Amino acid sequence: MLDARLRPLLAGPLETVTRLLDRRWITPDGLTLAGLAIGLGSALAAALQWWAVAVILWLLSRLADGLDGTLARRRARASGAPGSHAGGFLDITADFVVYGSTVVGVAIGATAAFDAPWWPFLLVLLAYYVNGTAFLAFSSIAERADRRLDDGRSLSFLGGLAEATETIVVHTLWLVVPQWSAWIAVGWAAVVGISATQRIVAGYRALR
Repeated sequence: MLDARLRPLLAGPLETVTRLLDRRWITPDGLTLAGLAIGLGSALAAALQWWAVAVILWLLSRLADGLDGTLARRRARASGAPGSHAGGFLDITADFVVYGSTVVGVAIGATAAFDAPWWPFLLVLLAYYVNGTAFLAFSSIAERADRRLDDGRSLSFLGGLAEATETIVVHTLWLVVPQWSAWIAVGWAAVVGISATQRIVAGYRALR
């Protein structure tokens, strides 16, 4: 919901940081893999109840996720060559791994520390599964049907109530107040479920 508004605001700062990182030995795929590793570290820290470490690593992983695409587009403009589809595939796969791992890490840590129930986190994973299926299936079929939605990213993204910005905020929140994470997860599962429904309906209409 907020991605379209924030993307233009963040484009300048991300471009500035990317300019400093634009060295031969730093690659977009390398940044993606670094973000993946840091994100998995955040999930592990949450499972171990190292909440402050977990939130710092989580935010660093999301920063890397924002920089990889910016660096890829910068180099594509400089070379005049199209961006790598492999890079886009790696990026979205890494995002899904980090999102799911963070949910599991928080669930383990919160259950051990605060006797939190498991089922809210299972609902989040189910909602992620349905939501991810909807927008990935749409992106694949839209490409074949020449209905691609081009906003500069590798995939055709259908907007929804829950997007990357909201995900970053919620995951940060339950790492900051892990004692409330299970109940935050209940609300978040509902929001992601609504977003998935929006994407299913919008995708079906767009492809008719």
